[in-house]
Amino acid sequence: MEAKNTETTTAPKKRNPVFFIILAALVIGGGWFGIAKYQHGLHHEDTDDAQVSGDINLVIPRVAGYVSEIKVQDNQQVKKGDTLLILDDRDYAVKLQEAEAALTVSRSNLENAKAATNAARANIATYRASIGTADAQIEAAKVNVWRATQDYERYSNLIKDHSITQQQYEQALAAKQTSEKQLAVLEEQKKQAAQQTNAVSVQSNATSQQVGIAEATIKQKQVDVDAAKLNLSYTVITAPENGLVSKVNIQTGQYVQAGQALFSIVHSRNVWVVANFKETQLDKMKEGQKVVIKADAYDGHKFQAIVSSFSPATGSMFALLPPDNASGNFVKVVQRLPVKIEFTDPADSLVRKLRPGMNVVVDVHLD
Repeated sequence: MEAKNTETTTAPKKRNPVFFIILAALVIGGGWFGIAKYQHGLHHEDTDDAQVSGDINLVIPRVAGYVSEIKVQDNQQVKKGDTLLILDDRDYAVKLQEAEAALTVSRSNLENAKAATNAARANIATYRASIGTADAQIEAAKVNVWRATQDYERYSNLIKDHSITQQQYEQALAAKQTSEKQLAVLEEQKKQAAQQTNAVSVQSNATSQQVGIAEATIKQKQVDVDAAKLNLSYTVITAPENGLVSKVNIQTGQYVQAGQALFSIVHSRNVWVVANFKETQLDKMKEGQKVVIKADAYDGHKFQAIVSSFSPATGSMFALLPPDNASGNFVKVVQRLPVKIEFTDPADSLVRKLRPGMNVVVDVHLD
């Protein structure tokens, strides 16, 4: 009995072959997975640091004012040119009326200046005609003076010999004096006409300058009217493009400033992907390579796309406070470069459902 018990305790145990099968399967599976990942890494670059992006237009008023009416709601589809909101336009309407009134006054001043200029020019023509008439009369008076002087001199000689009467002599003297006075009067009239012509010429030049000033003023007032009309048109804010309205966080009666961002319009039909690849992944990447995109929102669907372009700088350089490695201690951090990826079929129904900001996984085919 003792011999049998000793023989039983020293007999080797048989191991279950399932353990070896599982161990071999794990080793083979792990090796296959590692080789597959290695082979995939040779021909692909992927990242989950990627988001859908799109055109987002800010709705910004060009003039300040109180909101009188809001025409849209949150998430509403709008088309280019649709009215989004209306500002109170009464102040701008008054300014337009003021500008138009100032333009009317300027035009009236221009007409008055032109009328004064035309009258001055007509007076100049009249005075110049008077000067011409005076010149002719002066020439005739000079002839009369010469003739009367000749007669007087003859009668002076004859009166000495008592060949003529005293009356005849006095008549010759009177005729000579009268002709001389007439000549003097005509010369004085010509002088006055010349002075008046000069004065009217100066007035004409002044009124001509006033016409130029009035014309320049009209141009300025017309610009004021155009600017007032433009500002009045800005009180109606329209959609710059087709898209979806974001949250409208303004209320009727609220005062908004010119340049203040009110809300946004997202172009839902024009989206792309911005993938932030590590700088160590960019060695073999280039524009035009095929890309497979998986969106978290539509698990299992593969979107086809291509590499469109590379950012001119890393994302950190566009930060509010870009890094300055020359100051303080330096710690090397792998940088990421934004890469723009465009869908090859933007009309795909699922592509149109993508919204800016959604997370996606990007797989770039390097071959």
